[in-house]
Amino acid sequence: MEYISLFFIGAIATTIGTLAGGGGLISLPAMLLLGIPIHSAIGANKVSNTVSSFSSFLFLLKHKQISLRESFWIIPVSLIGGISGGFIATKLSEDNLYILAIILLSFAFITSFIGKGDFNGQEKLKLSKVSVPGLYGIGIYDGLFGPGQGTLMLYLFGHLKVAYIRAVGYVRLATFSSCFGAAITYIAAGKIIWPLTLLLMLGSITGAQTGVRIAEKLKPKFVKPILRVVTVALILQIIVENIGS
Repeated sequence: MEYISLFFIGAIATTIGTLAGGGGLISLPAMLLLGIPIHSAIGANKVSNTVSSFSSFLFLLKHKQISLRESFWIIPVSLIGGISGGFIATKLSEDNLYILAIILLSFAFITSFIGKGDFNGQEKLKLSKVSVPGLYGIGIYDGLFGPGQGTLMLYLFGHLKVAYIRAVGYVRLATFSSCFGAAITYIAAGKIIWPLTLLLMLGSITGAQTGVRIAEKLKPKFVKPILRVVTVALILQIIVENIGS
């Protein structure tokens, strides 16, 4: 059955998404090509991302790459941001959302060349005038649109001189927080096709565990080039989808 391919789609997308964000660039179009209804495809992504992102966060927590004390405050900030974004999305047109996504990703891409953040630092994420508004703003973006959320967060953490492996852990926890609320919404609305969602989830968990193991060994100097490639791919995908609609 062709839907078995969802396992591999989830594994590949989440491996890339763990390392540099942008996993939705692979999973969502692939699911739509398989003929899965859009709401069910998005819902499956939210459910699988909730579980897989938390599993990768737990891996890093267990291996003492990150602590709960330093990162717990990310949960309410990202959750409130996601709720805010979902509310704003109901007031904006789809065309305006596409434009906003392109502007934000283009801004992140440009600043990656002029910013000094390179993930070589050893800083932990702290409550500050940059970190809280930054995380809240990206949470709003995730609620508004979604694809590229992890990529934008990695740019933010690079700017804050957070060590790469810690940044990955923070992104996975924030992704868990924002996807959790969305997943509940899709489940309550009856949009989840459970056999397909479970296959995607199993693949995503595999990809998440693969991704964090690669992240532990990935040299910081390679992170920004990967981020830039993912960012350009996200922008091109959004433009093509907008033209196609």
